[in-house]
Amino acid sequence: MTKLDLKKSIRAYTAPRGSFELVDLPPMRYLMIDGHGDPNTSEEYGDAVAAVFGVAYKLKFLSKAELGRDYVVMPLEGLWWSDDMSAFTSERDKSRWSWTMMSLVPEWLDVGHFDRARETASAKGGSPAIDRLRLAELAEGRCVQTLHVGSYDDEAPVLAEMHEHFIPGAGLRMRGLHHEIYLTDPRRAAPEKLRTILRQPVETAG
Repeated sequence: MTKLDLKKSIRAYTAPRGSFELVDLPPMRYLMIDGHGDPNTSEEYGDAVAAVFGVAYKLKFLSKAELGRDYVVMPLEGLWWSDDMSAFTSERDKSRWSWTMMSLVPEWLDVGHFDRARETASAKGGSPAIDRLRLAELAEGRCVQTLHVGSYDDEAPVLAEMHEHFIPGAGLRMRGLHHEIYLTDPRRAAPEKLRTILRQPVETAG
């Protein structure tokens, strides 16, 4: 059985390093869970990530066993915001951050598969946050994105360049939420080697 790696076939999962690009993305479905607070110290954040991956792997096993379709579980992603976005982009006051953690679900899996996978994960003593997990569509449309290599805390200058220069310079304005895709597991790589796609939905200014 061939194991499909969707990162290699979906345009959303590649981005240039050192420059910005415009991409037009179709609606996609994700496992999603919401929360608030510092991801480095919040128990809520840890429980949320555990819930995402607990169900993501149950979906993978279900797909392989019942549908004959195996795939690589997709990476963790996050939507991030704050009432004052400077708390995210420049001040980096993580206690004021809100987030939605996510992982892409292959298009051949539906809400029935999700419900069964979540029930299985819950029955086996999964994350206490698992009941808050949902399957939902995200339609971002036109976006600006780039690949950042380095520590998460070194993102601020890249975001400032994206938000304050590239986007308005292209006749665009921001909409929606800041989106990050974590291509590297921070538990297994040094901070300077982390690879993260930084994405911002945009629309024509005017």
